[in-house]
Amino acid sequence: MSTTIGTTHMARTVRIGGASGFWGDSAIATPQLLAVPGLQYLVYDYLAETTMSILARARAKDPALGYATDFVQAAMAPHLGQILARGIRVIANAGGLNPQACRDAVMAAAARQGLAPRVAVVSGDDVMPAFEGWRAAGLTDLHTGAAPPVELMSANAYTGAQGIARALAMGADIVITGRCVDSAVVVGALAHEFGWQWHDWDRLAAGTLAGHVIECGAQATGGLFTDWQRVPDWDRIGYPVIDCAQDGSFVLSKPEGTGGLVDPAAVAEQVLYEVGDPGNYLMPDVTCDFRMVRTELLAPGQVRVHGARGRAPGASYKANGTWQDGYQLSLMMAIRGIDAPAKARRTADALLARTRAMLAANGLADYSGTVVELLGCESQYGPHARALPTREVVLRIGARHAQAKALRFLQREGSSAGTSMAAGTRSSFAGRVDIQPVVKVFSFLVPKAQVRMQVALDGQTQALDCAAAVGELTAPAPLAAAPAIPDTPAIPGGPRVTVPLVTLAYARSGDKGDDENIGVIARQPSYLPLLREQLTPSAVRGYFAHLVEGDVECFEVPGLHALNFLLHRALGGGGVASLRSDPLGKSYAQMLLDFPLTVPQDWA
Repeated sequence: MSTTIGTTHMARTVRIGGASGFWGDSAIATPQLLAVPGLQYLVYDYLAETTMSILARARAKDPALGYATDFVQAAMAPHLGQILARGIRVIANAGGLNPQACRDAVMAAAARQGLAPRVAVVSGDDVMPAFEGWRAAGLTDLHTGAAPPVELMSANAYTGAQGIARALAMGADIVITGRCVDSAVVVGALAHEFGWQWHDWDRLAAGTLAGHVIECGAQATGGLFTDWQRVPDWDRIGYPVIDCAQDGSFVLSKPEGTGGLVDPAAVAEQVLYEVGDPGNYLMPDVTCDFRMVRTELLAPGQVRVHGARGRAPGASYKANGTWQDGYQLSLMMAIRGIDAPAKARRTADALLARTRAMLAANGLADYSGTVVELLGCESQYGPHARALPTREVVLRIGARHAQAKALRFLQREGSSAGTSMAAGTRSSFAGRVDIQPVVKVFSFLVPKAQVRMQVALDGQTQALDCAAAVGELTAPAPLAAAPAIPDTPAIPGGPRVTVPLVTLAYARSGDKGDDENIGVIARQPSYLPLLREQLTPSAVRGYFAHLVEGDVECFEVPGLHALNFLLHRALGGGGVASLRSDPLGKSYAQMLLDFPLTVPQDWA
C-alpha cells in the first residue's frame, strides 16, 4: 500500500498492528486494531524470560499446555472471521514451549466457526534434545561461567525471523512460533513483503527497531511514559500501528479515536527499553546500532522513527534454560493505625523468628532467603525514602527454602498475626497464599548451525539450512567521548539550584534477567552535557547501592540526546527468581527521576 502522511507522500509501506506486549495484555487491542483501514498484519508478542518459566511449570503439570492460551481464547477465537475475511495475516510467538498444541487449539477454534485458516508452525528453537551433549562438552552459563544445573525444565534458543518469512512465503494466514526474539514477528513480515536479503544489515536493523518499538504494545503509545499526566484515556489506550517503508524506517500511530499519546519522547523511551548497549544490540539476524536513531513528530499522532544501522550477527544463538531451585512464599497483610510502620516491622520480625524456631525444631535448615518490605513506606527507595507519616501500610514478607514443606509454617502462622500481634491488622487479602516453585534461568550460547529450524504448514515441512546468517561479530564504530551537539550553547553560569532529574529528563526502565536497563533522555539537547557531567555511572551506582550488587555501565545515544545505563546484578535474581516486589525493575527509572541535579537557576 502507499501512504499519505500530512502533505508527504511515502512509497509503498506495510501496515502492522502490535496487538500484544506480553501474556496477559489487554483484550481491547485486537478489536481496535481491526478497525484500522488497510491493516495488513497483526503481530503478537507473549514471551519473556518470566513467561517461559510460567509455561515450563504449566507444561510440567499438563503436557498439552505450555503455550499462551490467551492468544487462542482472547485474540483469535472471537475475531478469526473478520481477520480472514479482510486478508489480515497474523504472526505470534504464542507457541512458547508447545507451538504444535497452540496451532491445534487455533484450528479447533476455527473449525467450530466453520473456518479453515492456513496455520504454520515455526519450530526448532527447543534445544532440550541437544542439551546433554553440550553439557558434556563443557557448556557454561553465559553470565556467570557456572556449570549447568543437573536437570532443566526447558531449553530454547532465541531464534530469528527467517522461519516466519518462509511461512508467509508458503502462504500461511497465521504463523505461530516458539521462542523467537520479540522483534522477529515484525522483521519476518517486512523481509517477506519487501524481499529483503538476509545480509541487508541496515534494513534488518531498522526492521528490528520497528519490532522492538511495538513489541510491548501500548508502551509505544503512552504507556509507562514519564509525563503520564499528558496521556489521556488510559481506559481505552490505543495500541501501536506502524507503516514501514522499504528501508525499514517507519511511522508510528494508533487507531483513530483511541486514548494514549503518540509522542517523540514516549517513543524514544521505548527505543531504549531493555536494549543494554544501544550500539551493540545483539539479535539472531543482525547486530543493531541504535545510537543515531531519531524520533520526529510529523503531525499530531504521527512519529517517524529512523536511523538504525546494522552489522553482521555472530555464529551463535543465545539460549535460555529454565530449572527449578526450591520454593518461595510471599505473604501480604494490611496494618493500620498509629505507628503502622513500626507495628509492621515488629510483626515481620516476630513471624520470621517464630517460624525459624519451628524449622529448627523439625530438623529443617533456615530459610535460604527472606525479604521484608513495607509497601507504602518507600521501602524500595532505601536511604532515599522520605519519612512521611502514614497510618496504613502493606507488609510483605517473602521467604525461600529448598523444601516446600518448610514454608508451610510461615504459610500457616501468617494468619495468626490478625489476632495475636498488632492492632489494626488484616492478615490476609485472599485466604492462605500458595507456595510456588522457584524457576530460574540458565543462559548459554549455542552454534546456529546446530539449531535446525523448520516450518510446517498443511502437512508439509520445509527445513531451513541455517535459519540466521552467520558473520563475524564486530564492535560498533566508536563515538567521541562527549559527542558534540550542533548549535548547543554552553551550560549557563551564575547561581545554581538543586532540582530532581525529572525536571531535565525522561526515563524508562526494564529488566534483562538480573540486570537493569534505565534509559535517560534529555528534555532538551542543551541539557545533555549537564546530565553527562552529573549522572555518571558511579553516581548511579551509589544512588542504587542498596539494590545493585554489580557494576553500572553508561552508553551514549546521541540521536536521542540520551544516556543508557546498564546496572548489573540489580534485581535480586530477576523475574520469578527474585523475592523482591519489583523483580522486573519497572520502578527503577521512577526512583532515579528523583536524583538531585545542580542546575543553572534559569533551567529550573
